[in-house]
Amino acid sequence: MALPIPEFFTADTVGEVWRVPYEQRAIQAQSWAQSHGVQPAVADSPRLCLLAIDVQNTFCIPGFELFVGGASGHGAVDDTRRLCEFVYRNLGHITEIVPTMDTHKAVQIFHAAFWVDGEGRMPAPMTMVELDAVRAGHWRVNPAIVPSLGMPLEQLEEFALHYVKRLSADGKYPLTVWPYHSMLGGIGHSLVSAFEEACFFHNLARQAQTRFELKGSNPLTENYSVLRPEVLDNGAGQSVATKNQALIQHLLTFDAVAIAGQAKSHCVAWTIDDLLSEIQQIDAGLAQKIYLLEDCSSPVVVPEVVDFSAAADEAYQRFADAGMHVIQSTTDISNWLLA
Repeated sequence: MALPIPEFFTADTVGEVWRVPYEQRAIQAQSWAQSHGVQPAVADSPRLCLLAIDVQNTFCIPGFELFVGGASGHGAVDDTRRLCEFVYRNLGHITEIVPTMDTHKAVQIFHAAFWVDGEGRMPAPMTMVELDAVRAGHWRVNPAIVPSLGMPLEQLEEFALHYVKRLSADGKYPLTVWPYHSMLGGIGHSLVSAFEEACFFHNLARQAQTRFELKGSNPLTENYSVLRPEVLDNGAGQSVATKNQALIQHLLTFDAVAIAGQAKSHCVAWTIDDLLSEIQQIDAGLAQKIYLLEDCSSPVVVPEVVDFSAAADEAYQRFADAGMHVIQSTTDISNWLLA
């Protein structure tokens, strides 16, 4: 049975940044659990995990670096409101919440500081670093960053060419120079206040530690998916990054996994795609335990510039065809948890 939404939750403030009153919420969580008969999550059967992808200020608060407006222009705010409501209504069913957090520093392969043109100018945000442009020397590694990365310039240049080749060969998006975002230690890196509050409340009401998963700090690769970076090796076949095997295995221990977050066309779709690939190597039937909260994710849409809505919808259809369930956050959770 769905629980009521706590009175302290204010939908109008989901799109704002504020301090969570931890001590007050901790007392309320204990009282809430007692008054509504909410038991510790350790006894859950079946067990449900909520994988919440990059519900961070950078992507979800208007005016921040990569706000995901979606088709409506305020998509991520509405998505986060619905996600918070999903957590509160289903507090007694959600065993664990796993928020992923995009985590970056300034000198990384997808930031402007990594690249310069023939005149030493860094690329503008949203520049696509195409394979032909790197081959032709139009874009090259910025020599000034060599000390920061601890690799010789020649080795970095070889890797950069390999990297864009690998993206092209694997059918990935071209390397995008993203605006500086989700900067470690900055306010954009933080979870949206309303969602952080919901996670904290769940943590104490269910006595279940929130499992935070950081991704994206490797300077040599993009990391849309929390489960694996875009490129794992260099041109010589040596490892530069690894899959998040621990999280993959952890997710598959649950009876059901609900997935939401931002952006539907990028980090969400990439994570689901990687999870599906892992599932298909083990048992294709495991896809049936994955539930995609479609109304809690929006695609990247920049009016008159780019619109990834169709790509996101096509990806979700492919996931559904593979056996995953595309549902709304208002769907009665007991219907699919006990199916």
